[in-house]
Amino acid sequence: MKQSKLLMPTLRDIPAEAEVKSHQLLLKAGYIRPIAAGMFSYLPLAKRVLNKIETIIREEMDKIDANEMLVPEVLPAELWQRSGRYETYGPALYKFKNRQDRDFILGPTHEETFTQLIADEIKSYKKLPLTVYQIQAKFRDENRPRFGLLRTREFIMKDAYSFSADQEGLDEAFHNMEEAYTNIFDRLGLEYRAIVGDAGAMGGSDSKEFSAPAAAGEDTIAYSDATDYAANLEMAKDFYERRSATAEQLALEKISTPNEKTIDDVATLLDKPKNELVKTIMFVADEELVAVVTTGDFEVNEVKVQNYLHADSLVMAEEADVRKAVGAGFGSLGPVGLPEEVKLLVDERAADLANFAAGANEDGMHYVNINWNRDVDLLAENVSDFRTVREGDLAIDGKGKLQFTSGIEIGHIFKLGTRYSKTLGAQVLDNNGRQTDVIMGSYGIGVSRLLSAIAEQKADEDGLVWPASVAPFDIHIVPINMKDEDQARVAEQLETLLVAQGMEVLVDDRKERAGVKFADADLIGLPIRITVGKKADEDVVEVKVRASNTNIEMRVSEVVDSVSVLLNASEK
Repeated sequence: MKQSKLLMPTLRDIPAEAEVKSHQLLLKAGYIRPIAAGMFSYLPLAKRVLNKIETIIREEMDKIDANEMLVPEVLPAELWQRSGRYETYGPALYKFKNRQDRDFILGPTHEETFTQLIADEIKSYKKLPLTVYQIQAKFRDENRPRFGLLRTREFIMKDAYSFSADQEGLDEAFHNMEEAYTNIFDRLGLEYRAIVGDAGAMGGSDSKEFSAPAAAGEDTIAYSDATDYAANLEMAKDFYERRSATAEQLALEKISTPNEKTIDDVATLLDKPKNELVKTIMFVADEELVAVVTTGDFEVNEVKVQNYLHADSLVMAEEADVRKAVGAGFGSLGPVGLPEEVKLLVDERAADLANFAAGANEDGMHYVNINWNRDVDLLAENVSDFRTVREGDLAIDGKGKLQFTSGIEIGHIFKLGTRYSKTLGAQVLDNNGRQTDVIMGSYGIGVSRLLSAIAEQKADEDGLVWPASVAPFDIHIVPINMKDEDQARVAEQLETLLVAQGMEVLVDDRKERAGVKFADADLIGLPIRITVGKKADEDVVEVKVRASNTNIEMRVSEVVDSVSVLLNASEK
């Protein structure tokens, strides 16, 4: 293709709104353009990359016998009302009415849609297991779109769903999808980790995320420096062995703390380390007030709390509501004397303390020498891991210390179980002739954000660097001067030879200075650049490998074979 015919509006300056490298370069190199906050047009170069990513996905989905199909992006609200997510999904759900005043949504994900399809069409276990998928635009009204394609309101996603008659079928589908995802991300040339993740609003269990380490990543990955253990910070666990308190119980005492509102303040006043104190945080879980207690040196992990409660929603309680229920405001809360309607959850580290201090549920007052089951009834089933891990702590495997890194979530697989099939009536007759709920899995890949993930990992100070597997073109032929007969001849000859070998070729036929052409070539990041210059009359050109920035002079007769080798090497 001739570059003069390509819509590729490069920019000389970095737009002010672009905060991260991938956003800056995709704008500057003419891959994307914003239409509204969190919504982008994918220009020809980006669309070619997306096409190749989607081809790789389809090839790996074919290997596991997944069926590609397509369902509507606009969905009737009734379907989501039946599943319960219409109310619980949150403000990110786009809701609107049609001219008949019926409620509709823009699909952020499609568990309900595919479940209803299976409920209508599959009646026997003999038709299962079955895996279906689509590649489609999704919509989520993000409060703060940012980082280009990493957090948008409209994005392209591959979502897949497996349907099985038994747990073994689900386990097999989950395993197959995990292998497919590994193959996909390997072929894309990405560095990534498979980590323990949270299923979030989708529901389900056995969640695994695929995260690409990158400075722009909004997720924090906690990993062991000695083993393969890795998890999203929201789900990460540290190593802790429960122990019974052996200290002699001291007399409960209430003390005045009019100026001590934080754990640090109380620790200073009492001259105690924070791990011998507790903090109490109030949440509202599905309209129920919940008090969560951790040791003073840890933060409460909201995801762990929500998952433990199986709550559709969990938000921090308003101080006015807390004061009305408990009689005190933030900074003076504690487990002693909580009203019966307040559910008490205690982190295991805090549950093992004796003679500890906490707020007295009275403004400006604290208790010291609190002991569980003497001063506070503590149910064993309400004790669990409710804390956020800290960097440097021992990992759950007990063999390494936790380290943190930033990552971009690029894929997510999890077992849904019967969360949707039970609600939406997706049942089949089993081999005994009994009705049984279909068991589901859900599997997503953020297709459009892969452009940013690859850019974040591969780009250098000069521009984008695409792996050969997804590059918009394989070869960039750059004649210095198209008016030169020898250069024009060699450029045309090379284009013909390379295209005949099945390669995708972009020829810079523009009337621009050499410096401009080279800068643009580096910016758009094709794997191989062939410069046709002053030695064209000798049939000699310069071949540059973009990833390594190495240049090799060679004869035209050597180019085809050499470039094939170089392209294969750049895929690895």
